[in-house]
Amino acid sequence: MNAAPALLGYAAAVGVLAPRVMLRGGWPHRAPVLAAAVWFALGTSFSVCVALAALHLATPGAHLHGILYSCGVALGVGPPDAGAVRRLGVGVSAAVPTAQLAAFAHHALRARAARSRHRAILDKVGRPSASLGATVLDHMTPTAYCLPGHRSRIVVSSGAVDLLTETEIAAVVAHERVHIAGRHHLLLAAARAFAVVFRGVPLARHLGQQIPLLLEMAADDGALRRHPHRTLVTAMFEMASAGAVAKGAVPKGALSAGGRTVPIRLRRILAPARRTRPAFRAVVAGAAVLMPLLPLLLACPPGLA
Repeated sequence: MNAAPALLGYAAAVGVLAPRVMLRGGWPHRAPVLAAAVWFALGTSFSVCVALAALHLATPGAHLHGILYSCGVALGVGPPDAGAVRRLGVGVSAAVPTAQLAAFAHHALRARAARSRHRAILDKVGRPSASLGATVLDHMTPTAYCLPGHRSRIVVSSGAVDLLTETEIAAVVAHERVHIAGRHHLLLAAARAFAVVFRGVPLARHLGQQIPLLLEMAADDGALRRHPHRTLVTAMFEMASAGAVAKGAVPKGALSAGGRTVPIRLRRILAPARRTRPAFRAVVAGAAVLMPLLPLLLACPPGLA
């Protein structure tokens, strides 16, 4: 029995229905790291499923052969060559991970180049501050961001230094350190790559939107483990009110504590504390581990191996 129909059905469920379930749940904002892992697990599962479906469609006796045979009869040409169809399936199957790797490399290298250019500017005009643990850049817009990757750096504008207290700046810097330590720039590149390769698929669109938000929430949680809620909230609100979300305030390739996600994150921090239960976390984490394996089980059921 050919597994192509089951694989395509599973891909449709993951690509269309799974994002709706994730967006309707309240737990992702309470456990942003776990939620990001689930989104990536869904993306991986979808990618594997599409690749395997292409391969199975091109196997002898599969639906693709029947479709090509019917087209050949209608056009008055001979039946399709099984070897050519098989090579086509293998080519399409290999193109899925290849396209994603190429898109990831494109986004990662482009962001790295932008950070390198900005880092060269900071070397000339920035002022390292040992007390802040960051580089101070003369700029009237109050903002803070990090340049992750090689020679990572945290940047705080002079406008932020004048606006915020020392403890508020420390909370913002702690937020940026979480971005650097977690290598969030690579996760963002992976999310953007998936969104580009599978553009038009609801899963790709929502994954590309949710991952940046969840990573910011994860960085907020890291800062809140070291600083009071009021301190971080005040810093975020003051910078947003003063125009830190202005276009051009943060260079390309950088990760910032501000941005359009600030209102959502402020509501989350100020809301009554609700934690996800350990049992629920364990179940969701287990599901995230198993999801990329499900297409393999559909393609090769244990009973048929």
